Order: sequence, then C-alpha cells, then structure tokens
Amino acid sequence: MSEHRGHEVPRSEANPAMSARAKSQVEMSVRRLAGHGLSVGLLPQWEARIYRRTVGEQVRPAQPYGTGWPGEQSHPILHLANFPLPAARGDYGTGAVERMGPQHIFLALLEFGPDCLGTALYAPAGLPRLTPGQFNPNGMQRRVAGQAGCQSFFTEANRPFCLYAVIGSHRQAVPLTKQANEILQRIEVNRA
Repeated sequence: MSEHRGHEVPRSEANPAMSARAKSQVEMSVRRLAGHGLSVGLLPQWEARIYRRTVGEQVRPAQPYGTGWPGEQSHPILHLANFPLPAARGDYGTGAVERMGPQHIFLALLEFGPDCLGTALYAPAGLPRLTPGQFNPNGMQRRVAGQAGCQSFFTEANRPFCLYAVIGSHRQAVPLTKQANEILQRIEVNRA
C-alpha cells in the first residue's frame, strides 16, 4: 500500500534567516498533503492519509481489513479525521469510526474506475457540500450508537468519486457539518 501521511510541511527550511518563532508559526500554519492526484490543506487538529492499495498484497497487521479481490483495480483513497487516525482502517473507515467521540468527524474520499464516468450515479459535478439533513444513523456502513453518516457520489476533474462522511454525534449535526465542509473546501483534485 502506498500511503502519504499528513504532516506539517516545513517551509522555514528554505529561509534559514527566519527566527525560531517565525519558523514555528510558518510550520504550524502550512500543512499540505498531496498524492495520487489529490491534495488537501490541513486545518489544525486534522489528520489525513492518501493511499492506494496494492492489489493482491497479503493482509498485514497494518492492513487487516482486506486487500480486495482478484482482478480488482486499485484507486486513490483520501481519509480525513479530526482525531488520530489508526494505522489499521478499512477504506470506509472501519477501525477508525469505532474510536470516534461525539465531536469527531471522519471523511473518506474514494475514487472509482473510469467505467463509472458518465453514469447517472456519478453525474453530479464537483465535490459536494454537506448539509446537516444528509446525516442519518442509517447512513452508516454499520450503525454505531450516536453517530450518523452519509454518502455522495460525484465527478471532479473527470474522475468519479464517493464521499463517505461520519459525524460522532447526530445531535451535533449542524456544527459538525460546518467543520466537515471547512476541510472539504480545502481538497483539490487534479485531472488523471
């Protein structure tokens, strides 16, 4: 599995004359993760991983949630969370959503194959903005007490995607949706 982790990007290395405090402020304010034609500017308290599973690789402790099936075509996946992402997690967040508290958000942006382009499911254009009304406890891959989820399918930069979003508290849908949209607007998708 090829994985990129979201960490601070130290721009201060380019300017050694900067004071230690200025370097620290620059480093803390600039966190960008990019890989596989996806990028995201991370807000404080957010973590991200961009990966693409190697098809047919063996199950390892860091990837216990499956490796796909024979003939599968692997595509990029972006995980975002405002809590520490565990190393072992499934494409739709299995292993991560179980660790969420009521103020937590998990987002999975999963790319699908070019055969999905032009289909009705992926017809909406552009990364969607979420609304509190989209979140539903029945929208979860597997129900977890108090949580709610939703899925949106769309095409961005001629690439078909599914956005799977989980919030830690259905009762807090309004503020959590606002936070989710703040990070979603920082995602960039480049043409394949």
